[in-house]
Amino acid sequence: MRRTLLIGIGNPYRRDDAAGIIAVQRARPLLPKHVESLECTGDLTALLAVWQGARCIIVDAMRSDGVPGTVVRIDSQKLPLLAELHFFSTHAVGLPEVIGLARALGRLPDELVLFGIEGADFSEGEGLSPEVEKAVEDVVRYILREVLEGEANA
Repeated sequence: MRRTLLIGIGNPYRRDDAAGIIAVQRARPLLPKHVESLECTGDLTALLAVWQGARCIIVDAMRSDGVPGTVVRIDSQKLPLLAELHFFSTHAVGLPEVIGLARALGRLPDELVLFGIEGADFSEGEGLSPEVEKAVEDVVRYILREVLEGEANA
């Protein structure tokens, strides 16, 4: 069976930036036992060491001047679209840059699916905006569907 890794990215103390982490926390108890999950709150370049050889599902907040709570799904065939989106990051190196670095180094995961959740409030503090809260619940369902479809196609 192919290794599946669910990764939530964000900062739990920057409101909607926590969306990826919260989605993973809520999905974790519903996932099959063999699916690994982790929360990345620090240096995103650490992903280069953990995602190789895996089918990755990543959840992160984004800011693209879209409607808050909008969910965007990008798969590995559409990775160039990342250049058009702006993922909110309190890190020196954001997700699009890490993916670009991984591509240049030949260290992309075998398959990558990204769910970007359009945020509304990235100020200091805890708690999601109502629109992002609903989007997180939707993304949990999308994650479960991705996992099941991935297993059926393996």
